[in-house]
Amino acid sequence: MEGVFMHSYLAGALALVLATPALAQTAGQEDAENERSSSENAPIIVTAARTQLPASALPLTVDVIDSEALDRQVLISGSTVDAVSALLPSFSPTREKLSGSGESLRGRSPLYAINGIPQSTPVRDGSRDGYTIDPFFIDRVEVIYGSNALQGIGATGGVVNQVTVGAPSEDGIAVRALAQLTLPDSFDGEGIGAKTAALVGYREGAFDASFGATLERRGAFFDGAGNRIGVDGTQGEIQDSDSWSVFGRLGYELASGARFELVANRYELEGNANYVLVPGDRAAGIPATSERGVTPGDPPSNTAELLSASLIDPDLGGGTFVLQGFYSRTDDVFGGGVFGVFQDPAIAPPGTLFDQSANQSRKLGGKVSYERSVPDFEDLVLTAGFDALFDRTQQSLVQTGRVWVPRSDFRSLAPFVQGNLALADKLVRLAGGLRYENVQLSVDDFETLASYGPVQVEGGSPSFQDLLWNAGVIVEPIDGLRAYGSYAEGFTIADVGRILRGITQPGVDVDDFLSLEPVVSNNRELGIEWDRGPLKASASYFWSSSDFGSLLVLRGGVFEVERQPIEIEGFEASLDWQTPLPGFSLSGGYANLSGQTDGDADGQVDEDLDGANISPDRVNLAADYTAGPFSARAQARVYLSREFNDTATETDFEGYTLLDAFIAYRTEIGEFSLAAQNLTDEFYITYDSDTVRVTDNNRFFAGRGRTFTLAWRGDF
Repeated sequence: MEGVFMHSYLAGALALVLATPALAQTAGQEDAENERSSSENAPIIVTAARTQLPASALPLTVDVIDSEALDRQVLISGSTVDAVSALLPSFSPTREKLSGSGESLRGRSPLYAINGIPQSTPVRDGSRDGYTIDPFFIDRVEVIYGSNALQGIGATGGVVNQVTVGAPSEDGIAVRALAQLTLPDSFDGEGIGAKTAALVGYREGAFDASFGATLERRGAFFDGAGNRIGVDGTQGEIQDSDSWSVFGRLGYELASGARFELVANRYELEGNANYVLVPGDRAAGIPATSERGVTPGDPPSNTAELLSASLIDPDLGGGTFVLQGFYSRTDDVFGGGVFGVFQDPAIAPPGTLFDQSANQSRKLGGKVSYERSVPDFEDLVLTAGFDALFDRTQQSLVQTGRVWVPRSDFRSLAPFVQGNLALADKLVRLAGGLRYENVQLSVDDFETLASYGPVQVEGGSPSFQDLLWNAGVIVEPIDGLRAYGSYAEGFTIADVGRILRGITQPGVDVDDFLSLEPVVSNNRELGIEWDRGPLKASASYFWSSSDFGSLLVLRGGVFEVERQPIEIEGFEASLDWQTPLPGFSLSGGYANLSGQTDGDADGQVDEDLDGANISPDRVNLAADYTAGPFSARAQARVYLSREFNDTATETDFEGYTLLDAFIAYRTEIGEFSLAAQNLTDEFYITYDSDTVRVTDNNRFFAGRGRTFTLAWRGDF
């Protein structure tokens, strides 16, 4: 596998030295003007890396999507998740639905976080963690690639950390506002969407405060052929939905230079349920559509609340002290149906019982760390810390009050230490560390649904301990050239809820149930980058594996978890050129991924991961131009075809190309912009629909056609 794959990497690299934005390179840099301020030239500090060292001192592949790039991508595509997916070729194409199930970074699930606070629900993954805050309140997105334990459990594919907007830079009142209108290609009234948002900030000496709110209504979506796109009535929709969000921040600068801060956020998205699904016809190539109708039950929705307090002292005993505590709560309501798994003859005749599920989770957690250089040995920087997370999750059935996934209490306690040593006047850097994960899961005795037996399951409190380590080396032989190699381990648990709810054998004891063992994944990586003058380029090769991985496998119309070994390899490269023409730059990206597993338990890892578990190869191309108040961007995403080595040719992916564009003009009263998604009105079937559930006409969805967004953004 490795030899053949290396040839494909080299061929791709020679043909196209393009790809994901380079290590420590801001994804929005191609949007910037030629003249950059000193702050923009300052070293990039990635807070998700848990260190004050610049990203260039870390043996990691890191992207920082700055506020300008994020704002533009959100105008094009509508969400933070879509923006990240559009910019990073190693990120899978989104499902264009509320659910992010199957969306991956480097073939594994990323950990979504807000200011380092995890948004995932590890005990029962609801796959809604990409929609927990409005992008209007996000200043930048930090992406750390590959398996790691920097933020604790869950980052087997990497970390997507959303850093919220900061305090006003000057005393007085500062206001930021947004108004936008989204129109389908046909200008059909039922497809029109609108959004308004405002953030008011105030600073007076050591005190600052910011408060904001957003309100958005989304219309129906249309494909490239002008037809309504089918609604996903079970997992939930972005189209035909309303969302609102409120955000608050209070900060106080202590006399010592330390900063105390409170952040609160509430985000709610709910479908309007104005449409029902019209099944498609895969054999004829006709995707599912929607028509006006009444949806039974409660509409799918997603509610997320967050409250955090932090204290950061940049000069405590010569080092940096960080203390953070947080509380978060999510309530995910899924659509319903007369599904076989919900049937119970004690409640209603078989085949007649309608129900739907809701996933409720709440977290309490805290983080503390201290970093400083060693006295009299300033080239060695040490970081020590401790993380604690307590998660309680349950999945219930809304209409009948039954419990599908029993209340499960998850506890993670993790001390860690990291070191970074500069040698030979920073020509070489050595980095590494250890993290000890102590995890316990507590489940009371419970009974499964009638469709699983029902069976009585004896609860328990299984615990896992693991010592995770990472190590790396960075070499900078000349100014602008750096190479690195690293190894890092990540840690998570499989979707425990899916495993517990699916037990069909009597006499099971949770304490001895093998399928609850954790997933320990690793990431080995070699990379090189050039950043000098008008040219930035990078290339990296990585391979990761997990002996006891976690896959989503479709059984009886419901995805269940199956534990199998997994091996993934990948190649990424990028190029960013500031051309001789002032204000004009070209950039591009390429990602090549391959993943295999042992699906038939024959001891050979030789079966391709399917579309629910790995993304297609991709090429990104972009051109940017800025001249005074005018700016423009054109970008292309080329999703390459992929064949899977199974017997079903229906799972093969044909590939498609999407073109987007953005123009803006800044005036004294704000910036006016026009964004176009899918500029050529390409008709395509989404990657998930093309490769997963290939016999299900209800889940044969087309992608969104040409869509325009007019916006005004002002700062006062």
